[in-house]
Amino acid sequence: MSTPETTTATSPDSGVSSGADVLPDYAPVPRTALGPAVNDQGYHLGRVQRNLYWVTDGTYQAAFLTTPDGVVLFDAPPTIGHNLQRAVDETATAEGVSNQVTHLVYSHHHADHTGAASLFEGNVVRIGHQETRRLLLRDDDPTRPPPTETFTDRRTLDIGGEPIELAWHGANHSPDNILIHLPDHDTLMLVDIVNPGWAPVYLSNLTEDLPGYLQAPATALSYPWKHFIGGHLGRLGTRDDVRLHQQYMADIAASVRTSLPTVDPTPYFQKYGDNVWAAVKGYLDALADSAAAPVIDKYTGVLAAADVFTASTTFWVMESIRLDLGYGSQVHP
Repeated sequence: MSTPETTTATSPDSGVSSGADVLPDYAPVPRTALGPAVNDQGYHLGRVQRNLYWVTDGTYQAAFLTTPDGVVLFDAPPTIGHNLQRAVDETATAEGVSNQVTHLVYSHHHADHTGAASLFEGNVVRIGHQETRRLLLRDDDPTRPPPTETFTDRRTLDIGGEPIELAWHGANHSPDNILIHLPDHDTLMLVDIVNPGWAPVYLSNLTEDLPGYLQAPATALSYPWKHFIGGHLGRLGTRDDVRLHQQYMADIAASVRTSLPTVDPTPYFQKYGDNVWAAVKGYLDALADSAAAPVIDKYTGVLAAADVFTASTTFWVMESIRLDLGYGSQVHP
């Protein structure tokens, strides 16, 4: 009598392949994409300009400004967590300034950039877009207290004599994602749009409004700045990084427009018959792969992980071109 086969865990010496044995290989990461090494506690603290500093764990970024009225913190990623206060303390010791975080500015409501906000208690003034407050009240996450002060389109803060310009130019990565400009420090912070040196992750950095996402780099470049804080990965950005991202996204959009009229859906619908969703998946995947291929070839070795995530971003650009712009839409006769 036969018995059902079972799957059991195996040791590395068992001779049975594990999942790790079939993991794909990817192109090497260009050295230009990498930032400084983190310290033993898992963070790097750098000076952007004068009394503006940035902190990274190699994947996420935050920033803070020291002023006579206290420390202004920009975002609080949970992966950096308590290292944010350690970085502030390190600066306070070295520079002889206050280590008290008195203001916390939210770039947007997402937990991966604000999930350590509750670490900063007391009389902290929390500032964000009005939509950030609405979304955080909706989400009711105790790790992300909602902003106590909000704005609609623009607001200029003056904290300790330091001007900080906040602006909402419409939905992009999220409905509430804002631009933070520090004119006296030649710095712009715009999170989850451009990852300096790297391709966007899944679906254009998990963007909710693709037309707004595509417009955001041009908006950023309309401001005067030298240093760019993008919220992700291990180094600061430059204006050239933003322009490179623009060109990458433009090349994806152009390739999508070339592929849409040329990939024939017929074989997928013939094969899958009544399983319409299987046919749609096959067709859309083929479209995205066709459009992504020349972009991957062009940017591999230029943008890190171009070979990893370009197909996903291409799919999202393709869907926006189809659904937001109506390209290729046909009315049944």
